Amino acid sequence: MNMTLESVRLEDADYEFICQLVYERSRIHLGSDKKTLVSSRLAKRLRQLQLNDYHEYCQLLRSAAGEEELRNLIDRISTNHTHFFREIKHFEFLRDTALPQWLKAHARSSETLRLWSAASSSGEEPYSLAIWLAEHLAPAASDRWQIEATDISTRVLELAQVAVYDTERLRGVSDALLRRYFQRGVGSRQGQFRVKEELRRCVHFHHLNLLQPDYPFRTAFDIIFCRNVMIYFDKPTQEDLVRRLADRLVPGGYLMVGHSESLSGIKHPLRLVQPAIYLKPQA
Repeated sequence: MNMTLESVRLEDADYEFICQLVYERSRIHLGSDKKTLVSSRLAKRLRQLQLNDYHEYCQLLRSAAGEEELRNLIDRISTNHTHFFREIKHFEFLRDTALPQWLKAHARSSETLRLWSAASSSGEEPYSLAIWLAEHLAPAASDRWQIEATDISTRVLELAQVAVYDTERLRGVSDALLRRYFQRGVGSRQGQFRVKEELRRCVHFHHLNLLQPDYPFRTAFDIIFCRNVMIYFDKPTQEDLVRRLADRLVPGGYLMVGHSESLSGIKHPLRLVQPAIYLKPQA
């Protein structure tokens, strides 16, 4: 079979079926403007499955094997490009405001700072947070902080746990940080870097749908990063998600969203501190 994007068209009826199925299972809202994106992300999968067109793919999704393939579909739809220290202003806010506030409030206690990277993708965000905390709060060997990292995609979580990145994904990481927190690849791994074990141990990865009925975490978080996720959701889903995230913040905790996202127009209990940064007020 010789299939190209140019020769195979994603018909409207098949696209509507995919959109509805993805929304029901993940609440990701795919509008008409995402049709080209969906068809391009699924083309490689059709070749792998040796299917002739998207209609056959939809038949697979309707079949007994559809449940497993649905996970693959959501993996492909939800995966975003990311890199280390993306949207650096959030990290600067941690260094200059959030971490000093937390240290002052817990100066006489042995509390652990808890962070959640709620859409961790292939690990760049939580490992960036780990590096930042090791630099500005306590060494990686310390138990002063911990990071939980979750994503709906099992495929990117596997990549995150391996923690190997090529040079392009590491732009924004200084040479000094590369030396301190990464192992440089040799031989066939030349041009790649792996996060050192002492830092990997500080980040705990979990498979999680942010809209599932309950979360596995027993303790609230001081800081939640949930960036570039809500752009996929409609307003009711955004409101539901923000309420859920706010419930899992300690009073005085911060929620970071993507700089292209805003909570304006939805009901929520948080206070805007600066663009893309929200505070849960003290009781």
